[in-house]
Amino acid sequence: MFADAPEARFEPAPADGVMPEGFFATSNLPTYVLHHGTWVSPSRPRMDCVVVDRPDGLETVEGRRVHRGELVAIGQAEDGSEGIVVHAQGFLGSGSSGNEFGFMSTEVSRERPVNYEDLAHRLEEERSQGGYLLWVTGPAIVHSRARADFEWFIRNGYVQAVLSGNAVAVHDIEAAIFGTTLGMSHTGSPTTGGHGLHMRAINRVRAAGSIEAAVASGLITNGIMHALVTEGIPYVLAGSIRDDGPLPGVITDVLEAQDAMREHTVKATGAIFVATALHAIAVGNMLPAYHLHRGGAPRHLMTICVDQTEFIVSKLRDRGTHQAYGVVTNAQDFMHVLRAYVERCRQG
Repeated sequence: MFADAPEARFEPAPADGVMPEGFFATSNLPTYVLHHGTWVSPSRPRMDCVVVDRPDGLETVEGRRVHRGELVAIGQAEDGSEGIVVHAQGFLGSGSSGNEFGFMSTEVSRERPVNYEDLAHRLEEERSQGGYLLWVTGPAIVHSRARADFEWFIRNGYVQAVLSGNAVAVHDIEAAIFGTTLGMSHTGSPTTGGHGLHMRAINRVRAAGSIEAAVASGLITNGIMHALVTEGIPYVLAGSIRDDGPLPGVITDVLEAQDAMREHTVKATGAIFVATALHAIAVGNMLPAYHLHRGGAPRHLMTICVDQTEFIVSKLRDRGTHQAYGVVTNAQDFMHVLRAYVERCRQG
């Protein structure tokens, strides 16, 4: 049906970070560009970007990273009439049912039962096939006593990268050093002088020089950050205006943090968002709706979004992560139950 499609047009950027008029704006769906007689899928797919002809091939690039004179794809049609095809309908029609991970297939409701068995099988499939699972987490994963469960997932190969903020690391390290999170004991009871313990934890890590040095010295002996460091799992801690400290290693420049996160989103074959609104929406906007399965045909990118409120899960879908499988529950219950199902799956 695209035999008579014309070659895609490219025009030079008039200045750094400025696109030529009529540039093609990318989505998170599979996209193909007719370039030198061949349909090419640009590398590093992401929504709200442009397609640039670079020496290594066509690349999906944020507008701010385009340099003057670079050739940018032109066109607004997505049906091949301007040499660009967005494979929306074929991808949507993948035969997904409500019980599968599929694009636009899952409604968000706290009354809908969670198919933990299916989630566990998908995680095990990703692990066994060498997938790249991103975990995007908020501090509730520590406060809710899901910390040990997340550590288990890290140590057993279900985590290839963690994208989070200062608070997750701070409260996890506070738990490792003092046995509290935000001054609360493991039972949720406040402790004397506990309100300042997270600041004391930050201070000790800053004195050590880095989180890695604090692990090596024996200051941090357990928990999420200890598992990430000792297992060699990469992580990105993106700062915010409200951060205490922050810990050494937290990236406080938002564009630098976005670039660091993007190096992991381009590899992702799945993503799990747990109890975080801002980080989930940010990473969701960077994730394509698909990945090229074993270098071949596009396959929808498994995305699980977990939060206590339907609003957050719906918000993520509204921002473009329509393929998100919504789970409306608290972090502790989700992590504990999911771990139980994954352990059962591993046993046979």
